[in-house]
Order: sequence, then C-alpha cells, then structure tokens
Amino acid sequence: MWTLLHSQLHRTLRTRQLLPASQRLLVAVSGGQDSLCLIKLLLDLQPKWQWQIAIVYCDHCWRSDSQVNGDYIEQLAQTWQIKFYRETAEVIPKTEAAARQWRYQVLSQIAQNHHFSYVVTGHTKSDRAETLLYNLIRGSGADGLQALTWQRPLLLESPLLETNLMASIQLVRPLLEISREQTGQFCQENNLKIWVDTTNNDLHYARNRIRQELLPYLQTHFNPQVESHLAQTAELLRAEVDYLDSLTETLFQQVVFLENNSQNSLKINRLILRQAHEALQRRVCRKVLQQVMSTTPNFEQIEKLIFLISAPNRSQTDPFPGGAMARVDRDWIVFD
Repeated sequence: MWTLLHSQLHRTLRTRQLLPASQRLLVAVSGGQDSLCLIKLLLDLQPKWQWQIAIVYCDHCWRSDSQVNGDYIEQLAQTWQIKFYRETAEVIPKTEAAARQWRYQVLSQIAQNHHFSYVVTGHTKSDRAETLLYNLIRGSGADGLQALTWQRPLLLESPLLETNLMASIQLVRPLLEISREQTGQFCQENNLKIWVDTTNNDLHYARNRIRQELLPYLQTHFNPQVESHLAQTAELLRAEVDYLDSLTETLFQQVVFLENNSQNSLKINRLILRQAHEALQRRVCRKVLQQVMSTTPNFEQIEKLIFLISAPNRSQTDPFPGGAMARVDRDWIVFD
C-alpha cells in the first residue's frame, strides 16, 4: 500500500540524493518502530530504485531478551527474502557512548567486508530534536547541535576490520523529516510487530530522560511544536556548519605547517590567523588540537590556544593531553 510516507521518503531521496539507484544498502534494524518503518519503506520503494538490501542486527547484550529480539529480526529477513547479519558484543558496553562506538565499528566491518556502499539507520526528526537538546546541555557548539546529519562518511579505524584500511562507507539517515509518532502509526497500519526495548524506559540514561521528561514538559509548558522546531534548528545549523567547515579548511591550509611531517610538531602562522574572524580562528585551533591530541578538545583547551594568537613572544600553554605544548615564537605558534 502506497502512503504519504512512501511519497515523502521517495521525494527526500531524490531531492537530497541520499541513496542512489542500484546500490547495496545495509539497513540497521533493532525491531523498534523507527527501524521497522525504515526497512518496510525501503523494501516498498525497492522496485523503483533497484537497490540490493540487507538487514543487520547489533546485539549489545543489555537485555535478557536481546537474542530473541535478534531471532525476530532474522525471521523478518527470511520472510522478506533478504540477507541478514547479526553481531553480538563479546564485552557488554558499559555506557551509551561505548555502545554507539561498538555499533558503528560493527556496521563498518560488515559493510566493508560485504561491499555495501551505504549503511542506513532509522533516526527520525524526534531523534534529531533529542540530540540537539542532549548536546546543548553538554555544552556543545554548532557542530554538536547539528550532529544528526542526513549523511556522513562512516570513517572508523576499527580493529574489527579484516584489513588495515579505514572503512569508507556512507552512513545515511533518510527519516530525519519523519517523526516518531509517524513511524508508530505506519507500523500499526502495516501490521508490523514492534519489539519493545525495555532499556528505553530506563531513566538512568540521559537520552531517555530527555525523551520522556524534558521534551513532554517543553511541549506542555512552552511550545507544542518544540520537537519540529528543534529539528528545524538542527537543519539550519547543518548548512551553516558545512559552510564554516569549507572556510576553515581553506584557512587551515594557509596557516598550518607540519614540521618534519609530524602531526605533533607543527606551527601556525598567527599573523594570518589574527586577521580571520573569531569563529574561524576557533575552528582552526580546534582542528589543530584534534591532530595534536588525537581526540576532541574541549572549550578550555581551544581557548588556551586562541590566547596565543595575540599573546607576547615566548608565551606558552601548559601541556595538552599527550604532552604537547604550544608556545609563541615571533610570528608563529609552535608545538613541540
């Protein structure tokens, strides 16, 4: 049965050029309403797009019924006559962040080993709103607030991969204009049995508190359309971050030079950087620290480096994580 949701997704895929025709798609399915809605929509659209579709289920072993949950997804794959992959965590992830990292490593591995060009997930407009709030509370800048983008390269140097190559797969989220309410209604209309994940009710997790307590409070007391408006804000920020990223890369190439081809020994032309807008100065400094520290720097670390742009000669920072220190040497900021 062709519905308005089919038309909406078909139009989104064409307009945003997310999943080209005749590609191999690896679809992450948990059994929840969002992923079930996603896989059913893609299967219904398959005759128009000629994709080769497979399902993957990642078992974090957080729930006693997680294996039976996987069996249910496998039965669905058999019913739809599509390939099914399952990966079970050998070490149970202790945090949401660890689970997410393991999950993307698994997706990257399977996609790489079985030649899938795209990994597709069922993140919705509701997830986008929740992620914006989650990252705002944590103090993220624009990059974090727009974190759930339509697509991005799935680049992970994973020990799970069969080769030493980095996985270069597109991670695509085609449901970002569709709400969780819509996916639930779609599953009901199509008689799709939703597998209830009991961990979604555990208020120990911050995202669950945002979903079950904060967003309903904002909807009741501030704006009934807050979810849609937050998702719109994330979309506006996505375009602005893309633009700033392009400007940052150009400036980075002009002011940053490697010493002896070492990421930990580089210098920055602070005369040129001083003339740039503060927003670009901060983004260049963050990009430098990401290379020096091999991790994401925090606000205070970036500000320490920003200070050196206009600081007196021989000024220096205290060591960054990993031991690198930045100092002013006349027209340059030097790491050593």
